[in-house]
Amino acid sequence: MILTLVRHGEVDPAALGRYNGHNGIGLSEKGHAQAEALARRFADARFDAVYCSDLRRAAESLVPLLRNSGTLPVPVYTSALREKSWGRHEGKSFDEIVSEEGIRYENFLQWIDALDGEPYPDYIARIRRFFLETLPAQPYEQVFIMTHAGVIRVLMHLLQGISLQEAFSVSFPCGAYTTLDLNTRQFGEIVCAA
Repeated sequence: MILTLVRHGEVDPAALGRYNGHNGIGLSEKGHAQAEALARRFADARFDAVYCSDLRRAAESLVPLLRNSGTLPVPVYTSALREKSWGRHEGKSFDEIVSEEGIRYENFLQWIDALDGEPYPDYIARIRRFFLETLPAQPYEQVFIMTHAGVIRVLMHLLQGISLQEAFSVSFPCGAYTTLDLNTRQFGEIVCAA
């Protein structure tokens, strides 16, 4: 099974540089342009299934592709593909969290454990279940997935044997995509559509 993993377009400027998690933020003007570029890139592609995070920024990023392609299957919007929830820290920047709560950054794992919301082991387990149990049980060959950078990076951590810190240091810009062969667990090049 080959997955095309796509990060949603850029979000509204007020949300840039923040822990957005489950916030229902929409796309910026640039994000809409990125979504249009993705639609052009995949206009003639054939997919057996389309999955999308049920968060607004991902759903909005899928709209141009659905509008321009008459051959795509009906998408499945799922919370399994959501970004991690940051609880009371959602919508805040790193600096706001440090100044308001006095949490100091010592290292990557300490920092994410100190923040509120969905526990990281639960987040990782959710991604593992979807990609390594739910999807492989389906009879698909080509699957399109619109999701978030965190989800893709956790998947890299799981399949490439790299630490979470290494995975989260991988640059995966808004509107970019890569492929993943689930059989070989090999990722393709990260490509920006716009």
